[in-house]
Amino acid sequence: MLYFIYIIIIIAFLDTFSQLPIIAPFAQSLGATSFMIGLIIGMYSLANMLGNVIAGQWIDKFGRKKILVFGLVFVSICLIGYTFVSTAEQLLLVRLIHGIGGGFLIPAAFAFLSDRTEPNSRGKAMAFSGACVGIAAILGPAFGGITKGVLGINYVFYIISALFIVTALLASVFLKDIFISKSKLEKKVNFKLSEIIKLLLLPPLLNAYIGAFSLMLTLGILAYMLPLKIEVSGLSTAFSGMLISTFGIVAILIFLLPTNKLFDKVQRGKMVFYGMLFVTFALLVLSSFENVLILFFAMMIYGIGFAFIFPSVTALVVDHSHQSERGRAFGIFYAFFSLGVVAGSFLIGALNVTPNEGLLVGAVIMAIIATVTKWRLKKYLN
Repeated sequence: MLYFIYIIIIIAFLDTFSQLPIIAPFAQSLGATSFMIGLIIGMYSLANMLGNVIAGQWIDKFGRKKILVFGLVFVSICLIGYTFVSTAEQLLLVRLIHGIGGGFLIPAAFAFLSDRTEPNSRGKAMAFSGACVGIAAILGPAFGGITKGVLGINYVFYIISALFIVTALLASVFLKDIFISKSKLEKKVNFKLSEIIKLLLLPPLLNAYIGAFSLMLTLGILAYMLPLKIEVSGLSTAFSGMLISTFGIVAILIFLLPTNKLFDKVQRGKMVFYGMLFVTFALLVLSSFENVLILFFAMMIYGIGFAFIFPSVTALVVDHSHQSERGRAFGIFYAFFSLGVVAGSFLIGALNVTPNEGLLVGAVIMAIIATVTKWRLKKYLN
């Protein structure tokens, strides 16, 4: 059953990653301006934040399974909607609705996963979930690009939509919601604003939110600036994909190899801090060198940092949220994920900097956040 949840996580993220190489050209083919293209791309993440927060409350009220299945079916319908789009404005609307629906999936899947993990193995379980995200990040863009080239863009949406429907049917039959079957806690769910604020301000959870935000902010900057750096350097554009894949492969290896035992042996906050240091160093190297081998080395370091941060911040949410409020905690957590993506691309776009300057900005931001995290960690432990 646990492995089926991991498969659902791969499929949920496959939807997002498969669209990375096709949405911008799709919007451009509809006559969208540069501003509209940016808005169309960012709209999914903005709407995702709203979906995350709404889903978090519904997950705790109605149970993980119902919201997960609902999200799968809803997103499947949204994906078909892309095939009827004929204007940039229509595409923007579909991205808005799709983003809200997508916001239901991930918090529900991770709440489901957390219910089935023991305290002494949560770090390892979340490392496996990180590997699922990494697998989707590698397979998704390749699937989207190849399918569009061979069959046409509509078939990307048809195939992913069908995959979501099949997954929804299997989930409705085989998944059992421990949260509902063991108790009726959903009747006790408190939807007061004070409860949301409590989840926002609880020190360990706040560290998790900050870690999630900073990780996705730097990843957004990296995805924006690295291809431009490669282009300016006169290297083949193929290197961009290879470099990004390098960090994903390194992270997956750390998630799956015996190194994943670190996530249950080392204090979560320390793992987050160490990961931030690795990310800072990687971005500094990327901003300072043009040599291809050094760039690959930097992306390996970034992969280590990503691998240290993701399972640790996810496990923090599980450790410090009660089962009856875990849906809301994960909803807030993934809202910060989405916010980081939006903030990273918006900040770099607003600064109008060169690729090296943009990567340096990312390094400085992560260094500042790491310093704050270290101070908060010391204060919390004391």
